[in-house]
Amino acid sequence: MPNIADVETTRSVRREITKRAIDSSLLDVHAMHGVVYLRGRLGILTGHDIDLRQEMEKILHTIRLKPGVREVIAEIEYPKK
Repeated sequence: MPNIADVETTRSVRREITKRAIDSSLLDVHAMHGVVYLRGRLGILTGHDIDLRQEMEKILHTIRLKPGVREVIAEIEYPKK
C-alpha cells in the first residue's frame, strides 16, 4: 500500500508531464519510498513539433529536484524516427 507522500509524488510527476506536448497515455508513473518509476512509451501530441528526448530530460531534471524524491528510474521508449 503506497503512503500518502508517494501518492502525492506520483500526482506531481504526472502533472509535470502533462504540462508539455507529450502523449503519456502509455506511460506508467508511480513512486515508492521516494523513488519515481517511469516505464512505457511516449509520443508527441498531434500538431506539435518538439524534441521528445530533450523535453523528457527537462522533465526528469525537474522531478529530481522535487522534495522527497531520492531517485528517478526512467525506462522509456521513444518513437522511431
